[in-house]
Amino acid sequence: MAINPQFIKAPDGSELVVITRAEFDALVNRFDEDEEEAAIFDARIAELRANEAETLPQEITQLMLNGDSLLKALRKWRDQTQLCLESKTGLSQSYISDLESGKKQGTPETLRKIAAALQIEPKWLGV
Repeated sequence: MAINPQFIKAPDGSELVVITRAEFDALVNRFDEDEEEAAIFDARIAELRANEAETLPQEITQLMLNGDSLLKALRKWRDQTQLCLESKTGLSQSYISDLESGKKQGTPETLRKIAAALQIEPKWLGV
């Protein structure tokens, strides 16, 4: 929403800004959202400082920023193909593909198998 303020002079010479109620409400909502985002950011930073949260290697983060799912990024990071994971986990290549694309969600047992095959902590896959 565009804000179209009107500036007027107060009797004491100071300048006042007049906006519509809708404009005011929109500004307040933006402020509330910014506060919520700042609180989330502060909480994450505190977790990192307290070593309660682990960060993923930069290569994985970059792959995810380029559009890969977490599982696909982890597999690429470990230089593994879906067929390689198939042989290490006993899961079909098509099932692994479905997990990577988000068409299916793995059970905790399945995700543990994949984590073991990729030699990563299961918690990286949410287990």
